[in-house]
Amino acid sequence: MSGSFSASNIFLQSNINGGRRCAACKYLRRKCSQDCVLAPYFHHSQPERYVCAHRIFGAINVARMLQHVPTHNRAQAADAITTEAYMRVEDPVYGCTTIIVRLQHEIHKAQNELAMLKAHITIHKACQ
Repeated sequence: MSGSFSASNIFLQSNINGGRRCAACKYLRRKCSQDCVLAPYFHHSQPERYVCAHRIFGAINVARMLQHVPTHNRAQAADAITTEAYMRVEDPVYGCTTIIVRLQHEIHKAQNELAMLKAHITIHKACQ
């Protein structure tokens, strides 16, 4: 019996995505190994999530980006990669930058409103 068919390996492989290949391995038409860096973040039930990231960044780059992030931050990194990929499909030139600029504008507007309200409160207190 080969070492790759041990009981522990079969158990571990059956726990990855419920015994199925992750979306990345399915899309790339390869076996999903127990140490697949993409399996926890690209579930087989959401193939479009990986396809979009793959189309924009490429398979090797997605895997490499996740490997360079500490394990406890990889889920957030995968979400960020996917979000950026979706935004790049919608807006190839600016991607997420459009949203970032809009949010910065809203923050600036809220800060100005807060400053004005504080000034009004100060004037109101001075009048009393």
